Amino acid sequence: MKRAKPRREYCYDHPRPAVTVDVVLFTRLKRGARVLLIRRKLEPFKGRWAFPGGFVDDNESLEAAASRELFEETGLTGIELEQVGAFGDPGRDPRGHTVSVVFAAVVEGQPEPAAADDADDARWHSVSKHPPLAFDHKEILRAARRRILGGPTRKGTDEHSSERR
Repeated sequence: MKRAKPRREYCYDHPRPAVTVDVVLFTRLKRGARVLLIRRKLEPFKGRWAFPGGFVDDNESLEAAASRELFEETGLTGIELEQVGAFGDPGRDPRGHTVSVVFAAVVEGQPEPAAADDADDARWHSVSKHPPLAFDHKEILRAARRRILGGPTRKGTDEHSSERR
């Protein structure tokens, strides 16, 4: 005879969006600001460029998840990350309602990333002439750029983006 799982106290029967983290790393070079992107190895958006990131594990803090995902996908560690904001439009991820908490930082030089885990490639791109991005990462880049680098302040004012096609 199967026993029903006991209901946990203080649980609600409401849908719960998944929680992810994304990490936007910038560097400033003489030839301009650059941003670290990974090329996705898996669907959705397989082959498209995105920020290092992924799902938050059970009982893991947001900060720990961001550092873990950054390391797993790029090999980079020891970077002090600042929370930029949360992005949760219901259609942002085709797998279901997913809220991403975004972290960002500016690093010295241009540390060499090593793509691993579900990243097929990892490399630095121009902030103003980046490839088309997966999910809502164009919007995330705009917000992180504004917060961390003092970039464009309004949606639609990123006149340098290569995605204006």
